[in-house]
Amino acid sequence: MNSETLYRQSSGLFPGGVNSPVRYYDPFPLFFRRGRGSKLEDYDGRKFIDYSLGFGAMILGHANPSVVKGLQERIADGYLFGTPTEDEITLGRIIRESSRSIRKMRFTNSGTEATMHAIRLARAYTRKKKVLKMEGCFHGAHDYALIKSGSGTLTFGVPSSPGIPEEVSKTVVVADYNDLDSVRNTLQSNRQETAAIIVEPVMGNVGVINPADGFLKGLRELATEYDALLILDEVITGYRFGFSPYQDIAGVEADLTTLGKVIGGGAPIGLFGGREDIMDMVSPSGPVYQSGTFSGNPFSMASGRMTMQILRGSDYGKIAGKVQKLVNALESIMQTLNINGAINSIGSMYQVFFGINHARNYREVMKADRSLFKQYFDRMLDAGIYLPPSTFETNFMSFAHSEEDIEFTILKMEESLKNARDNLRNTAK
Repeated sequence: MNSETLYRQSSGLFPGGVNSPVRYYDPFPLFFRRGRGSKLEDYDGRKFIDYSLGFGAMILGHANPSVVKGLQERIADGYLFGTPTEDEITLGRIIRESSRSIRKMRFTNSGTEATMHAIRLARAYTRKKKVLKMEGCFHGAHDYALIKSGSGTLTFGVPSSPGIPEEVSKTVVVADYNDLDSVRNTLQSNRQETAAIIVEPVMGNVGVINPADGFLKGLRELATEYDALLILDEVITGYRFGFSPYQDIAGVEADLTTLGKVIGGGAPIGLFGGREDIMDMVSPSGPVYQSGTFSGNPFSMASGRMTMQILRGSDYGKIAGKVQKLVNALESIMQTLNINGAINSIGSMYQVFFGINHARNYREVMKADRSLFKQYFDRMLDAGIYLPPSTFETNFMSFAHSEEDIEFTILKMEESLKNARDNLRNTAK
């Protein structure tokens, strides 16, 4: 059984043959059966150094021995009761003790659920209807998140997927990331109606885009000025750069925060939390309803607890240093090969955007050379390097990646990029 055979089977079962669109790439996605440390193994037995890491969830690498041992013990005792468990309390305490703004919280099954409930809660708390989001920020796949910019900077958002009612899109307004004037103007146009500003503190779903100096603190000030809540969507960034949400590193305090990925250690998880007076509005303490059969399930809680206990004593500087080594090498390779591009990185995240000089917002990264990236991705895959299959995704580093992994990756970066460039030139002739 190989990936091509499996894909032919899956394409008759699932739209596009996948259960999430970001997993697909031409001519068909590889199917993986095993992960250990920094490596994935496909059904042909080929091994790949993994820089996707479950789109960022596997910060300890795959099948961390301590986490695996703990999960085996958890499974032996049962893994879904539909009741409270002690692990909920343990993981909740770890998060509260390591976060300045999360005083109470509610676990969910995904980041999508977390942002959906956070938006509903913000509307209930403020008694306002509209939410301001940033162009290009991704907050899950629910109706209130799948909204893009309208035809002008002050217009309502428009649906980015069929099936979203126009009435829903009219409750979401869109501003530009890293542009406080855009945010202020949008708030001014919707002064009495904006319940919340929601933003990824570091954009991670159009590649990596770092916040400009003062941008996040400016959002905090604007939210306060316009009586709106600030929701920081840290599904990607939470516990990514240190043992806390990124907002604590940046010195910004959110009213509500959403978390996911890292806090579950690879198990399905999400969380929304924040100030007690806001969170006390959630049922059964208050009138805002949220529930889920699998919310706070024992398996995810155990995985998250064990992962977070390991991370609490870990040196995040080590993986940041490995990312910087990769970035420095890629910059040098691109200069040698005379390939233009921008590379953004922060901590354990990085991405390259070919063909542009800057990647500071959604509009700029949308101009990146996708053809060159696809050529590069294909050749890296052939060389045994698994990257997220789009220039608009993020590469991640784990604690399991070795110096040998990094050296091998740098070697294959140079070979792959040179071959990708030459192939495009020959095709164009």
